[in-house]
Amino acid sequence: MTRYRRADLSHVRTISIRRRKSTVRPTDFARPFDERRNSFGAFIDGLPGFLKANELRDLVRTIARARRAGKPVLAMMGAHVVKVGLSPVLVDLLERRVITAVAMNSAASIHDVETALWARTSEDVAANLQDGTFGMARETGEFINGVLRDAWQSSDLGYGEALGMALERKKARHRSHSILTTCFRLGVPVTVHAAIGTDIIHQQPSMHGGATGELSFRDFRTLCSCCQELTRGAVVLNIGSAVIMPEVFLKALTVARNLGARARGFTTAVFDMLGQYRPTVNVQLRPTQGGGRGYYFTGHHEIMIPLLAAMVKRELRGWKTR
Repeated sequence: MTRYRRADLSHVRTISIRRRKSTVRPTDFARPFDERRNSFGAFIDGLPGFLKANELRDLVRTIARARRAGKPVLAMMGAHVVKVGLSPVLVDLLERRVITAVAMNSAASIHDVETALWARTSEDVAANLQDGTFGMARETGEFINGVLRDAWQSSDLGYGEALGMALERKKARHRSHSILTTCFRLGVPVTVHAAIGTDIIHQQPSMHGGATGELSFRDFRTLCSCCQELTRGAVVLNIGSAVIMPEVFLKALTVARNLGARARGFTTAVFDMLGQYRPTVNVQLRPTQGGGRGYYFTGHHEIMIPLLAAMVKRELRGWKTR
């Protein structure tokens, strides 16, 4: 005989499923794609009405409302965004005035510059590390470090603007793929945030710590100014930056609020390949306390960002840029 008491289930009360409150119905199920219609809209409309699919629709509508109302959409990004070939997608959103400001880590700017000038980027780290040539591409270091040194000595340009202007003036052959050049051409604020020692150009003879630090600091101040505009209805996207941009953004937002800006009530969204601590707390949660909303979408950038961009463009059909 067991020593433990067991509940008598014969007295359990049941209810009809017709009276039960349920959260899933077939009306919200996915609809298979109809290739005969060949319609992206039909594909999107056929996504299930649950969880992240609904959150993605909500974010798309929020971005569309932001731009229709003249509110900013700040896109922060890491290097992987460029490495997986998404520059044309972001350039298109910039030209359509969907994205109103860009902030990137310095690795992203390196990939952007290499793509614009030489139509190649992202070396084989494991192979080149063996003989000490990893990160030693001379042309990359001399161009970027030279631009930063010249701007430090002769202008008040920031890191991103200086590189964008240099690529435009040089008429870089592949500059149509450059986020930096596009921002400079359109007058869209573009900032680059360096952590000295993290990037290949920092280990080369052309590196100048004073120029790199000063121009990155100028861009931090520019980002602080952008954060002052993050009032209710604005949107911040963090795409693929796990450390640098979440940390820099939190400080820039603090400065904006410290200076009296009503930078609250905006929406944030993180797109990354896995859940990360800093994007979660520094982008999704902390900045949106007290009235905003934060999203986190996990998936590969090369799939998620084209999907997001296409959905936004569909939502903004007929919208004329200001």
